Amino acid sequence: MSISVVLFTSDLRLHDHPALRAAQGGSAALVPLFVRDDAVAEAGFTAPNRMAFLADCLADLDAGLRERGGRLVVRSGDVVAQVCKVVAEADADEVHMAAGVSAYARRREERLRTALEGEGCRLHVHDAVITALAPGAVTPSSSDHFAVFTPYFRRWSQEPLRNAVAVPRAIRVPDGVGSEEIPSRRGLSGLSQGLARGGEREGRRRLAAWLRAGIASYEDGHDDLPGDATSRLSPHLHFGTLSPVELVHRARAAGGPGAEAFVRQLAWRDFHHQVLAARPDAAVADYRTKHDRWRSGTMAREDIQAWKEGRTGYPVVDAAMRQLRHEGWMHNRARLLAASFLTKTLYVDWRIGARHFLDLLVDGDVANNQLNWQWMAGTGTDSRPGRVLNPVTQAKRYDPDGEYVRRWVPELAGLAGGAVHEPCKLQGLERAAYDYPDPVVDLSDALARFRAARDRG
Repeated sequence: MSISVVLFTSDLRLHDHPALRAAQGGSAALVPLFVRDDAVAEAGFTAPNRMAFLADCLADLDAGLRERGGRLVVRSGDVVAQVCKVVAEADADEVHMAAGVSAYARRREERLRTALEGEGCRLHVHDAVITALAPGAVTPSSSDHFAVFTPYFRRWSQEPLRNAVAVPRAIRVPDGVGSEEIPSRRGLSGLSQGLARGGEREGRRRLAAWLRAGIASYEDGHDDLPGDATSRLSPHLHFGTLSPVELVHRARAAGGPGAEAFVRQLAWRDFHHQVLAARPDAAVADYRTKHDRWRSGTMAREDIQAWKEGRTGYPVVDAAMRQLRHEGWMHNRARLLAASFLTKTLYVDWRIGARHFLDLLVDGDVANNQLNWQWMAGTGTDSRPGRVLNPVTQAKRYDPDGEYVRRWVPELAGLAGGAVHEPCKLQGLERAAYDYPDPVVDLSDALARFRAARDRG
């Protein structure tokens, strides 16, 4: 019997883990390994909120492994070098890992395969661990990926998913493989005050509650800003403490319009992963360029800062940005409004907004974050690239009584009902009573500016 190494990346769970199950099935012992990758830090992706959530996930994964007789081995440095060291220490014959989709993840796999071959060790890369379907599982006849969601979803829905695999009952780790201390969120600075806890157990608790009391109303309530009727499972999908395959199976078992709408959102996640897998440069470059000449200079910098601080003068946008800073998370409808406002109302490069989101979002995912930003900027896969979301109209539709705004913009709490969405209409002493900025731009002027910019090609 051989010894295997399981390299955890964005799949920090024991439930429904094909790579872990495959490694255990053919091995006398295995090493569950996580490498704190220097390249991630060098690329600027070690945002405090995600590092705290990651620490929770690793501690929980270690605890789950110990309950089964194992433990998590943590190393720091270059992933390839550290995996090779562990392989040598354990005298391992195989390494198992989940397939990634980003350009970096694919380079990492190739580097690792080459290095392990030189050591006489085999690398097994498993699909449908991080996504429900592998990125290349369904393709159109004329391309290597789907560029429009609806036909992708049609095919995705017809494709059978693999069955979820059972949790290992026992795990034996060979002697002689040392580990660093499991990271902790203690000592991390710059965390959002309302940051959620991470870990598989917390993810499964949230999932159970969602299936029991949330999913049935999802279709009608997912855009309701004050109702906050979304699953809030996105951080757990990002870190892989929940399996997207299991989520689809369990949602379909629950049935009903709410479950169908939720499954559609999981398909959107897979859609973005298959776009990024086919077009890795979409993480940094326009998927479909509009040859934008984005605003720059002092005025643009002031507008960007106002947007980041939640001081644009448009309450629903400001509420969204303040929720982001406080929780490290933002309601999906709010994300769309914030992104539309920056890219189309302020006509600022989508990469600036995407970077700010990645600096704060606990679910900051290159595929979903970057491609959602491109979708909203009109440079991505949106079939209506010129659409502009009016923040006042949207606020009245999705926060009609102003509860969401008053929750996050307390200086406007004295304004009752929908009046909170347009404090700029107040006059004289009544307006002076509220310490809240005037709009950074007139919406009509901003719309004309955007259309003129796109028309000039």
